[in-house]
Amino acid sequence: MTINIKFIQMEKPSNLLLKVSRRLFTNVDEQEKFIEALINPQPFLPSILWCQAKPEILSLAVETPTFWQPKFIDRLSLGEKPGQHPLHQQGYFYCLDFSSVFAATILLAIPQPVSSIFDMCAAPGGKSIFAWKALQPDLLISNEVIGKRLGMLISNLKRCQISSSAVVNRDSSIFAEMFPGSSNLVIVDAPCTGQSLLAKGEKAPGCFHPTAINKSANRQKRIIANSAKLVSPQGYLAYMTCTYSPEENEQVCEWFLERFPQFQAIKISDFAKYQSHLTTMPCYRMFPQDRLGAGAFTALFKNTNDDKYEPEEVDLSTISSLYIYQNK
Repeated sequence: MTINIKFIQMEKPSNLLLKVSRRLFTNVDEQEKFIEALINPQPFLPSILWCQAKPEILSLAVETPTFWQPKFIDRLSLGEKPGQHPLHQQGYFYCLDFSSVFAATILLAIPQPVSSIFDMCAAPGGKSIFAWKALQPDLLISNEVIGKRLGMLISNLKRCQISSSAVVNRDSSIFAEMFPGSSNLVIVDAPCTGQSLLAKGEKAPGCFHPTAINKSANRQKRIIANSAKLVSPQGYLAYMTCTYSPEENEQVCEWFLERFPQFQAIKISDFAKYQSHLTTMPCYRMFPQDRLGAGAFTALFKNTNDDKYEPEEVDLSTISSLYIYQNK
């Protein structure tokens, strides 16, 4: 009866949303909370990533951090508008959803120095900037295949003064062929159906339709397969999305491990409570009803090939010919 009363107060959920909620949760209360978070969205606390040293005096109200939250991230009080702050324009920080912070924080589990990072689906730049701040690589290459998204990516890297970085604009298959085994870390923030946009009060037409989900999952499999070929022996691949469908998340990762058995999913101890209940493979989810962010899926894989397999040296003069932006 409680469910019916709440649904009368809210917009009626679509049959496709109901089906997804039932696949995600067996518990009816969790189904209800998940659906309510999408059809009656509430604002989330804004968060910022400090690219430069944080000023001693800050005119932004900061919330108590979560136990796993990186030190260079601040969650702000509701109502703060960091994008309008002068320090934002000066490149001191980058604004991002806390779900993106959650997804990218798995990078902090990488134990060794990372000299080269390749972000395969980089626009608007949040994951690239996070990786640069967290790991301080010698070289960060941010790729964006969609031309109209390049402007915002380049603008954000410039504004935040991300050094030793470059932007390229090619399909993942090109890099897999040209630069195999070249990167210590490859990030795949995969294009997806964007279901979590609903939790932000935005539109995502058709995001729960099986045709859209399957089309997205097939594209994600192609991108992660190409990206795996760039990972050096003992290197890492991070896979993440901002959608809920298992086909775009757990099932992509399971498909990946079947076809690339040299990769192993890494357990993230700080994320144990976020372990996906849909698989035994180490991978992690944030749901909008948790009230931290709109939702995310994230997993970290290690290429377990032995060091005797020497990675091919990246010919920087060759790859630099592909740069459309570079900040040394």
